[in-house]
Amino acid sequence: MPDIIRRIVVMNSKGGCGKTTIATNLASCYARHGYDTALFDCDPQGSSMRWLRSRASNVPGIYGVTAHKSAAVNKNKSWHLRLPIGTQRVIIDTPAGLRETDLLENLQNIDEVIIPVLPSSIDIHSTADFIRDLLIIGKLRTKHTRINIITNKVKANTIAFQALTRFLNTLKIPVIAQIKDTQNYLHATEKGLGIHEINKKVVLQDKILWDDILRQLES
Repeated sequence: MPDIIRRIVVMNSKGGCGKTTIATNLASCYARHGYDTALFDCDPQGSSMRWLRSRASNVPGIYGVTAHKSAAVNKNKSWHLRLPIGTQRVIIDTPAGLRETDLLENLQNIDEVIIPVLPSSIDIHSTADFIRDLLIIGKLRTKHTRINIITNKVKANTIAFQALTRFLNTLKIPVIAQIKDTQNYLHATEKGLGIHEINKKVVLQDKILWDDILRQLES
């Protein structure tokens, strides 16, 4: 397995779109597949770190960093000094409402951006503006940083979902997964687990989904 550190940030200016759910499940998925994984929590609410503190000792470990500004004067002064030797994947959970300076800070040395989107008209318009900022302010196209979209709490065959699909098609940005609206994620989060770490048949399709997400990010 390669020793090169790859950094994946989960971000959207819109709150409540599932950033922490995706960040924690992605971190646990990488850890489950044998990657030495770190999880950075840049959100003052600290939801990712609460999840991490709830993890049992019998599941793969994840290195956690409380990285929001009120917890550190200069959280980005050195990635390498703050990571254990051998770290291979860094997942970064970000807050809503990022200002321009914060947006640029969270995009430093990033390999992949994941944008969660909810199928509602408010979220669609908000995400369109956010992607515009990523491309103009963050200059991601020139940096060759990949943008990926995950649609969250999807209910197929609804007007909102159809509108979301049309919007995403215009962006020509890949949708790497569609997460269904299910209580399984809530139950996993309460236990500090990823959805694929629950040993129940009801989450079989969720496990397949996250393995596919990892495959696409690593391709």
